[in-house]
This record gives sequence, C-alpha cells and structure tokens, in this order.
Amino acid sequence: MRKETKVPEDFVARFLDHTVFDGWGRRALEAAAQDVGLDKMSVRRVTPNGPRDMVLAFNDMANARMIAALAKVNIDHLPVRERVGTAVRVRLQQNEAHKEAVRKMLSYLAFPGRAALAGRCTYETVDAIWRIAGDTSTDFNFYTKRGLLAGVYGSTVLYWLSDVSEDQKDTWGFLERRIADVMKIPKIQSAIKKGVSRMPLPGPLLMFRQLKS
Repeated sequence: MRKETKVPEDFVARFLDHTVFDGWGRRALEAAAQDVGLDKMSVRRVTPNGPRDMVLAFNDMANARMIAALAKVNIDHLPVRERVGTAVRVRLQQNEAHKEAVRKMLSYLAFPGRAALAGRCTYETVDAIWRIAGDTSTDFNFYTKRGLLAGVYGSTVLYWLSDVSEDQKDTWGFLERRIADVMKIPKIQSAIKKGVSRMPLPGPLLMFRQLKS
C-alpha cells in the first residue's frame, strides 16, 4: 500500500458531499476547499492533480476505515470466504452515506485514460482485503486471488449502487453467490499448477504484478 494520503479527511468528506451535485471535478474541489478554509495554494499542494488525487484520497480513507473497523472484531475464526465477504460488506456499509459520490467517481473513472487509476484503486482495496483475511501468499496465487476478488468486488459495487432492498440484503446475497462461484476456481487451478511457471500472466493479473512492483 502507498503511504497515507496528505489530503485532510474533512476536505475529502466535503468534496464527496459536493460531488453529488457538482460531479467529480474542479467545481466540487473548489466548493469543498471553501468549506474547510483551504486557499488555492494549499489545494494545489495537497491535490496537485485535482480530482484524480481525490480518487486516491477517498480510496485510501475508505480502506483505512475498513481496516480499523475489522481490527476491532475477531474474524480469524471465520472461514476465508467469510472473512473476505465480511471485509467487502464492511467497506460498502461504511460508504452507504457516500453512495452517490461513489457513483460519480465511477463515472469519472470511466473516461478514457483513467483505467490505470481505477486499476490502482481496485488493487489496493482487494490487496487490503486479502491481507485482512490472512493471506500470506507470494507466488502466482497472490495475483490470482487479487484478480478474482477484483471481479467480485467490482460487480458487487455496481449491484450495491442500484440496490433498493431493505438493509441492502440483496447486495449481500449477491456477494455471497459471487464468492461461492470464485471459491470453485482453485480446484481447476490445481490441475495446471505444475505449468504455472511457464504460463504468461493474464492481462489483469499482469497489471496487478506491475502495480505491486
């Protein structure tokens, strides 16, 4: 993971509020700066890349809060799939108040040229989740696990954004089904384990290796 962001949390929080109406851009950035009393020079210092830096700051903040919340409960006794599911659930529940801001952020990341930024944030989140779940792998499984969880996490976020069920129960059911599907895959991987060292990494896993290095 990268070092903790220098962007003040109150600045990030106010920015998230403004994105609902102003979008994930400069207008929201300027409005948030005014709210917390940051002058233009200070804004340029903490967010030299503007809205792009706010994506990273929000992702850092969300990951840190997820880690802090899970540190207060004992999930070590749970099966790995439940540890992973609990981490994803906690992260989304913590961001329930910022659901519209997350939607705006995904729209921002969907523009051409921002795929690497989206991939970086996804990698850092799924890596944090796997570490919370107790993963210590350093071989090919390191990338495989993060690549598979990236798919689960991404699809669950999209489902969560449109979920209107009580207490998001439909989202949690969707999450459980996706994790169950993924848990079947290692059985297939074991059959090709001997040839892993000679196999090229698939695109998403290659990207994760590059981000880790």
